[in-house]
Amino acid sequence: MGVAVERVGSVTDEVVAAFGRLMPQLSRSAAPLDAAALETVLAWPGNRVLAARVGGVVVGVLTLVLFPVPTGLRARIEDVVVDEAARGHGAGAALTREAVRLAHAEGARTVDLTSRPGRIAANRLYERLGFKVRDSNVYRYAG
Repeated sequence: MGVAVERVGSVTDEVVAAFGRLMPQLSRSAAPLDAAALETVLAWPGNRVLAARVGGVVVGVLTLVLFPVPTGLRARIEDVVVDEAARGHGAGAALTREAVRLAHAEGARTVDLTSRPGRIAANRLYERLGFKVRDSNVYRYAG
């Protein structure tokens, strides 16, 4: 079975259920998203939410974030998650390739993402797709 990637255009019961199933696999601390929260994510002008389907079922999601800064249009891939039962079958690669294609089509020269070092398979995937580890520090203020 092939992987089909689509841009999520509206919040449906299926989309809410998919995020409800997938987000806990990405982050134990993230609050569950209800329809209103997903509507906010989808409505944000710089967001492009993508879903991967196998056999018609949403098995993965990704958010591409585009934002202009003085040095040009920036693109970041955020919150990539593929259902544990569907990993290793190309959904993550298909989502990432489509995000990169969209970012370039909209004028971004580069696409950034972060991935925890412990996500070994994900890091291998990103490197295989052409992403390079940057010599940079990531800081977070949680004050």
